[in-house]
Amino acid sequence: MATSFRDWPWPLQALGSVGLAVVLILAGLYIPGLPLASVRDQLESTQAELKPLESEVESLRVYKQRRAELQTEMDALQKQLATLQTIVPEDKQTDDFILMVQRAALSSGVSIRSLTAKPVVQKPYYFEMPFDIGADGPYYSVLDFFSKLGRLSRIINVGDLKLTAIGTNSNSNTKFRVVPGTSVTGEFTITTFFTNPAGQTTTTTAKSASVRR
Repeated sequence: MATSFRDWPWPLQALGSVGLAVVLILAGLYIPGLPLASVRDQLESTQAELKPLESEVESLRVYKQRRAELQTEMDALQKQLATLQTIVPEDKQTDDFILMVQRAALSSGVSIRSLTAKPVVQKPYYFEMPFDIGADGPYYSVLDFFSKLGRLSRIINVGDLKLTAIGTNSNSNTKFRVVPGTSVTGEFTITTFFTNPAGQTTTTTAKSASVRR
């Protein structure tokens, strides 16, 4: 004699209800054409499309980090370039350079008697701009002058240095009024540099100037 489901003990009713629910869910998931099966297929398709996108995003994160590093390196190189353009400018900037040298001499107590521009010398990647200078002053003031030349914003090389003590040159006291305390007079060459941008012509005509005190 068949027994009604409602007459079953409640544990059996609970197990039966759970079993029926499981069967319905599995049927909905795996039987083609049912709504749950369609949703399941869409979910699997979306997950399959998501995986390559996630891989691509991960690779782009690496490029993003690398871009930040490259930007930092570029900023550092820009600062280095600005510094190099100060110490080795593109243009000759002759007038500014002469004023820098004269200010250094004045602040050191050195008198520049003559300053003659020599022909510009072309090198593979830059140009040399030399000047012959005649100057005098107290010995330690001359040393301070050379020290200040080394601290100027532009690169300066000093060469062909010839110093003479005042008194050994009989004409040293007749050409210029010598500042009290002056003990040495000398001649030397200072050379600075520039890069000469495209389209600029380089002048090689020597110019001379003298400063009397």
